[in-house]
Amino acid sequence: MNTEDQTPLDDALVSTLAVIEAQPLEARAAAYVQLHEQLRERLEGGDVPAQVAG
Repeated sequence: MNTEDQTPLDDALVSTLAVIEAQPLEARAAAYVQLHEQLRERLEGGDVPAQVAG
């Protein structure tokens, strides 16, 4: 991947992965599950327009 093509979200994901990888194995597994859920929610929510508070 060309570093010029990276977005702030790419950088945030790389940072998150670095933090996860530095954890003990048991904590890493739980952190990857949490990350998976966050990414799934973001992807599945991408097709739904944002609700306007009112």
